[in-house]
Order: sequence, then structure tokens, then C-alpha cells
Amino acid sequence: MHTRFVLIQTSHAGNVGAAARAMKTMGFHDLVLVAPRWPNVLRREETIQRASGALDVLEGARIVATLDEALDGITHLCATAMTPRDFGPPTRTPRAHFEMLLKGELPAQEGQGLQPDWALNAPERGMAFLFGCERFGMANEDVYRCHVALSIPTNPQFGSLNLAAAVQLVAYEWRQALGGFDAPASAPQGERADAAQLAGMLAHWQLALIDIGFLDPAAPKKLMPRLNQLFNRAQPTVEEIHILRGVAKSMTEAARRKQLD
Repeated sequence: MHTRFVLIQTSHAGNVGAAARAMKTMGFHDLVLVAPRWPNVLRREETIQRASGALDVLEGARIVATLDEALDGITHLCATAMTPRDFGPPTRTPRAHFEMLLKGELPAQEGQGLQPDWALNAPERGMAFLFGCERFGMANEDVYRCHVALSIPTNPQFGSLNLAAAVQLVAYEWRQALGGFDAPASAPQGERADAAQLAGMLAHWQLALIDIGFLDPAAPKKLMPRLNQLFNRAQPTVEEIHILRGVAKSMTEAARRKQLD
């Protein structure tokens, strides 16, 4: 399902580069700029520096004169507007709207007949996220033509978001709605020690703790049961049991050397 990010009348070149970087981290590459302040914004040094490696996004980006040109092939438009507009589209958080969209739960006048599999199984569909200029946000007439106004929940006393930060948040929420990325495989944990191995290690530690004078065998209190519970929670591997036995052996050897001195 095709996704496009549209920046309208962007005034700061660095925000274009940072937005490209934000898009690429979430696996999106279609960037369109509508009447940016700088005609050469895609080649400006600040743009390239802030892109931080997302040069392929910049190289594939397009600059157009009107919003109509930016929306070719798009079937669902999402404005980003913190303030609801009178007579405008409904305002929702990105997460709530994406959930409704993918489940086919949008009201008929919003969904325009879209099916529950709209985003996942219909490659001819197009989703566009529209972002206004840094100083004034989106113009009312641009918001009115959208299906929804996405409002990112922020601190009520300070809701100002940098343009690229807003792109990053929306891109993240949309990627998660589409299934996200596979989590990196964790490193192998090793074979867990069984009960007998754990008991043997604890017996070894008990002798070592006596040798160094930490445990009084005449008044052991509850030290060993507590250590037993500690290592049960830790669930040590076989390799870690070997390390702990090595520590116990070293404690005993150090205690005996001290006795000989």
C-alpha cells in the first residue's frame, strides 16, 4: 500500500532533510514538497546534512507547485492539525484513526466504501500525510479536503512540535499499524542450568562462604535459602554456573592462603 508524505510551503531547509530521515527510518520513501520556500531545497547543504544518510529519499523527492499535483494517485488524505476546524474533517489521534481505518470501522462518509483490507491488500490505494508550513500549520482549505485531521497528543501547556518530529511520530504510528518491523533476534541465552546443577553450585558456595568467614555454620540463619531464591530468580545458564563455581573455588583458595601466611 503506497504511502506519501507531503510538506506544504516548508520554510526551513533543515526540516526537509530531517523529515526525509524520519521517513526512511520507518521504511517510507515518497516525499513531495509543495511550493517550498527554497526552489533548490533538495540540494541545499543544510537539507543534506539533516537528512543524515537518507539521500535516496531526497533524490526521489518531487517539488510541485500545487497540492493537487502532490495528490496524484492518493485515495485517503490525512491532515496534521492540532486545532480542530469548524466544518472540517473529524479530529483523531493517529493511532485511533489507523485502527479504525484498517478494521473498516470508518463512518461511510469518511471511508468512501473502503473495505477492511483497504491498506494491507490493495496496492492501488494511496495514503498521504499532509504537513503545513512551520509558522502557520495547514491552511483551512487544505484541511477541509482531507478525510481526517490527525492530532498528536501532547502536553496541554506546550504542544508545539517541530515539523520533522511530527513526521517521525506519524510515520512511526503508521508503520506500527501496518505491522511494524520484525524485532532484532536476541542473542542466544545458553542452556539453562537444571535443579541439580544449581544445588551443586549452592553447596560449593556454602563451603566457600564458611571458608572466608561470611557464613557461620553454627548460626546459618536463612542465608542459603535466600541465595537459593536469588539464583532461582536469576535462572543462570550452565556456563554461568561454571563461573559461579570458579568464584567459590577462588574464595576457598584465598582463605587457605591467608591461613598459611
